[in-house]
Amino acid sequence: MNDDPSPTEKGLLARVLEPTTIELEGPYGLALAHVEPGPDRGPEGEGQDAAAVIPTPKGLVLAVADGVGGTKGGAAASRLAVETLRDALLTADDIGAREAIMDAFDQADIAAHVSTMVGSTTLLVVEINDGILRTYNTGDSEALLVGGRGKVKLRTVAHSPVGYQVAAGVLDDTEALHHDLRHFISNVVGTGEMRIDVGPRTPLAAQDTLAMGSDGLFDNIAVEEIAAIISQGSVNEAADTLIQLARQRMDAPSPGEPSKPDDLSLVLFRPRGR
Repeated sequence: MNDDPSPTEKGLLARVLEPTTIELEGPYGLALAHVEPGPDRGPEGEGQDAAAVIPTPKGLVLAVADGVGGTKGGAAASRLAVETLRDALLTADDIGAREAIMDAFDQADIAAHVSTMVGSTTLLVVEINDGILRTYNTGDSEALLVGGRGKVKLRTVAHSPVGYQVAAGVLDDTEALHHDLRHFISNVVGTGEMRIDVGPRTPLAAQDTLAMGSDGLFDNIAVEEIAAIISQGSVNEAADTLIQLARQRMDAPSPGEPSKPDDLSLVLFRPRGR
C-alpha cells in the first residue's frame, strides 16, 4: 500500500487508501481499527474515512472521521481531523486529554472552514481514561458500548434528522435504516458552526465492548446485530464478522436488509480482563 500506517510517539492512524487494520494492546485493553474504501470507489479510488488509535498516559483516545460525500475535499477533511487530534494529544501533558480533544475539534473546524481544498467531515472521539469512557461527537458516526450479554449501555446520537428522531423514540432502528432521509447530516466539522456533544463519564466493566463506526457500518448493520456480534468471541473475530457482513450487504443486497455502498471505518475496544 502507498501510505502504510506507522507508529508515532503516541499514536497510530488507519489510512484511507486501501483496506487497513491496526491493533494496539496495552495495560488498558485491546483496540482495533479498520478502514477501507467503499466498493463503488474502484481499484484506484480513495475513500473518505479515517480512524485513529492514540495511546495516552492513562489510557486511549479512539477516533472515527467520515469525510462528507459529494463535497470537495472530504478525504482531506477526515485525515485533517484525525491528524489534528493526534497532534493535539502529543502536546497534551500540561492541559489534559479532554482539553486537547476539544481544542482539536476547534482547530480542525477552523482549518477546514478556511481552506478551499478541505471539505467537511464527521468526527467521533472516545476518551478512555482510568477505566472511564467519554464520547465527543460531531456528525453521524456512532458509538455503542455493549455489555457481555449484548445489552447496549451507551449509544451516541447521530446528528441528522433521522438520528434525532431515533433518539426521541419517534423512529425505531428498523424504520431508520430504510428512511429516505437517512443520508442527510446536520452537524459536521468544517462549517465554522459545528457543535460538539460530550457524553457522560461512563465506567467500563470488564465484559464491555465498544464499537465505533462511520455510516458504512451503521447503515448496513442494525444496532442490535452489532451489539450481538461484538459481545461474543474475540475482538478480532467480532471485527472480521462485522467487516464481512457489511461488505456482503453492500455488494449483494437482499430484500428487507439494509444496503448502502460506502466507505467503512470501524474501531473496537475491549478492556483488559476478558
